[in-house]
Amino acid sequence: MTSNQHLKEYIHQFEELSSHETEEFANAFEEVIVKKRQFIVQPGFTAQYRHFVSEGAFRCYVVGDNGSDHTISFAIEDWWITDYNSYIYQKPATMFVLALEDSVILRIPYEKEHELKKANHKFETIFRIMAERGLAFYQRRVTSNLTLSAEERYDNFMKRYAHIAQRLPQYALASFLGMTPEFLSKIRNNKVHKKS
Repeated sequence: MTSNQHLKEYIHQFEELSSHETEEFANAFEEVIVKKRQFIVQPGFTAQYRHFVSEGAFRCYVVGDNGSDHTISFAIEDWWITDYNSYIYQKPATMFVLALEDSVILRIPYEKEHELKKANHKFETIFRIMAERGLAFYQRRVTSNLTLSAEERYDNFMKRYAHIAQRLPQYALASFLGMTPEFLSKIRNNKVHKKS
């Protein structure tokens, strides 16, 4: 399946589009091949694109004043990623978005997205539903970080995203869960010992 077909299948879960509308939506995106360890967003540069992951995996993170990094989100196939604050407000990014694997993305420029939304309310609906889902995800994440123990956060992640965990470097997953790689390793080792 091509990236273009992949996107077409994805958008049909949100809105019923005619074949012409589907083509119009998909043709607004450009396919880009991204190599492992390549950045698609960097601090100081305005995020010009919203990215749909057709193949591969990405990590979005920030670096604190003390040099430690904090993973904000991941994205694999059928997920979207960018520095949303930078993209939505067209201001310089504060986050890095890095490819964790050789990847294929479809990207849409900020201006083109707005043209699509103006051209057809169905397109606007697709972007709205994606935004609502993203907001719900971030709310769940903030709530779990504030109310759950480190082990509970790990367990929740594995229940929902076990299929992703093996594709993530341990330091990146630890950073996402708000713990050190050593502590994550300790949690994992305890789980293995409990099973044996």
